[in-house]
Amino acid sequence: MKFRIDLTVDSKKEWVEAVLNDFDAFLQDHADCERKASGMALSLVAKYPNRTEIIPELIDTSVEELEHFRDVYEIMENRGIQLNHEIPKDMYIQKLLKICRDGREERFMDRLLLASLVETRGAERFRLIYEALGDGDMKQFYHRLWASEARHGEVFVKMALNYFEEEDVYNRLEEMKQLEGDILNDLPIRPALH
Repeated sequence: MKFRIDLTVDSKKEWVEAVLNDFDAFLQDHADCERKASGMALSLVAKYPNRTEIIPELIDTSVEELEHFRDVYEIMENRGIQLNHEIPKDMYIQKLLKICRDGREERFMDRLLLASLVETRGAERFRLIYEALGDGDMKQFYHRLWASEARHGEVFVKMALNYFEEEDVYNRLEEMKQLEGDILNDLPIRPALH
């Protein structure tokens, strides 16, 4: 059984160039994304407290994302960058949420698979940043994040398989992967994770 997602669309090289040209803005957005990722894992605990098989892993994921936020914030402090006063809306996430189905069970599956897609996309983009940076602490930092996000992408697929038939999970994941690729291609290029 395969847990790793193969994305349907690669990020454009223009995205990497935008990040490298305004790395400070990227760090601000990255910090915001880590805060939101931590909150998303906890929101699944709050919305589905009866799904006890996955609660410990959701808590661990939330803590790990919060640690990533702390690490990004430390980099920002060292560079004299402040956090955003308000976290701007993330059009990528907003559009992905719109493809989630109604119905308690369907929405639960879709939220887990959406989290898997977002984490997998984050891993892909952290890998691209890692490959583009020169040697040093920042390069190693993004290497660590790349590995962590890839693992999170797999974790959410495994969670879905606790509750839903394998064929249903992978069929829906295939649909959502295609939609995610379309959404990504429609987004403007900017120095942000999504």
